[in-house]
Amino acid sequence: MIEQLLFIVVLIFSIVVHECAHGVAAERAGDPTARMLGRITLNPIPHIDLIGSIALPAILIISGSAFLFGWAKPVPVNPAYFRDRRRDEIRVSFAGPASNLLLSVVFLFLSITWAVFGGATPDSLFLSVFNIGMLINLVLAFFNLMPIPPLDGSHILENVLPPRFAQFMAQIRPYGFMILILVIMTPIIRIPFLPVKFIYNIYLDILRLFL
Repeated sequence: MIEQLLFIVVLIFSIVVHECAHGVAAERAGDPTARMLGRITLNPIPHIDLIGSIALPAILIISGSAFLFGWAKPVPVNPAYFRDRRRDEIRVSFAGPASNLLLSVVFLFLSITWAVFGGATPDSLFLSVFNIGMLINLVLAFFNLMPIPPLDGSHILENVLPPRFAQFMAQIRPYGFMILILVIMTPIIRIPFLPVKFIYNIYLDILRLFL
């Protein structure tokens, strides 16, 4: 039970960092909205969505689900403040997944440090939590890069593709959540997680050198 609770804490922390990264990137692009609303903070309370941040992850973890999924309240962003709207929307959208990729590396470093200085065994609780931190953040990064509204990948794609394709993305946006659920329920969901498995295995190979 303690292990599951620690996993939930790591998941919430990772989601909060993801949202803060969006807010920081937006602020650097000239948008003060997130800062004014108190959303650039590691305090999880302003970010927590009761269903997406607590209930759903808890149910998935306790049920032993192989798929971890959750979300926080989206950080409010006003692109009207951006200096270069197209460029800055890409940067703000990518900031969230990038923060999770960085966190996955931080958890790898913590795993190595614990293995070297903490006398950890492969079944150590903290080592297990750090390892799940690596996995959670890789999943969050690549899941959010999927080009399906309202995920970050769709915003990036909208600003990379020619205008007519961006219009198509805007048209399907109201149905994005339903499309996302359908994708999750099919084998298609395995595609964005191929790099997750590849990178996670590399992390584990690196960690084994220190165990």
